[in-house]
Amino acid sequence: MRYIGIGGALAFVEEHGAGGQDGAGTPVLCLHTAGQSGVQWRHVAPALAARGFRVVVPDLPGHGRSEPAPGGPVTDLGDYAAWCLELIDALGLERPYVVGCSIGGKITLDLAARASDRLAGVVAMAANAWTGGTPSERGLRRELADVAAPSRTDRTHLGTLAVVGRSVPAERAELIATMHRREDPAVSNSDLIGWTTHDLRERLGGVSCPAHLVVGADDLWVPAAGTAAAAALIPGARCTVLDGIGHYPMEEIEGFDGVLAGWLAELGSEVAA
Repeated sequence: MRYIGIGGALAFVEEHGAGGQDGAGTPVLCLHTAGQSGVQWRHVAPALAARGFRVVVPDLPGHGRSEPAPGGPVTDLGDYAAWCLELIDALGLERPYVVGCSIGGKITLDLAARASDRLAGVVAMAANAWTGGTPSERGLRRELADVAAPSRTDRTHLGTLAVVGRSVPAERAELIATMHRREDPAVSNSDLIGWTTHDLRERLGGVSCPAHLVVGADDLWVPAAGTAAAAALIPGARCTVLDGIGHYPMEEIEGFDGVLAGWLAELGSEVAA
């Protein structure tokens, strides 16, 4: 774990695996969801590293233990994608896999669209190419005026519970929701503005690295049809719908490191072919 200077501020980055800062092991960059932090990968990262990967888990600017972005909360997911490329350079990651969920999944798709030649492959979870303007940007910007209200914390908790899949044990779902209520509402609302305004439909056709899009069948925020439509825009991309899973596969699925390792192996075989 360390702080490094990225984008004019200090970023908190976890590194797991045999290589660590020395660079050994196949690198995997893991991106969190709106308003959250790398803590979402706390169970997956060390287990995936034990499988031989070099796992890098950053807190995006203004999230977790990273300093705020110099210009304040980010409302353009493209800025996060550019930040990730700077991080990749700073850490010397050679052709990493990128795995992200929700805004992290959409950032992952943006990275694939702008820098496929630098990536081994991507797994984008709970993401699509365009939200169709839902939720409303106008409504989200209006909500920024009262995001510090106590009710916002409760809404985050209950909203998280609502999008966890039906197959997830109640105790695990409650833990996920309790962890999520820690978020900074100004940052998470800004993230969602980025989510609803970010349109990748015209850019995904240029993705040339292997891509796998994943969505939970119980995800009330990202319809499976939207994720399938995004996958159809990417040459050769795969799309998987997870039965009984909601918006947070890496938190909901026990032993997710094994599932992810299998997906990464499939992406690697596409490159070898």
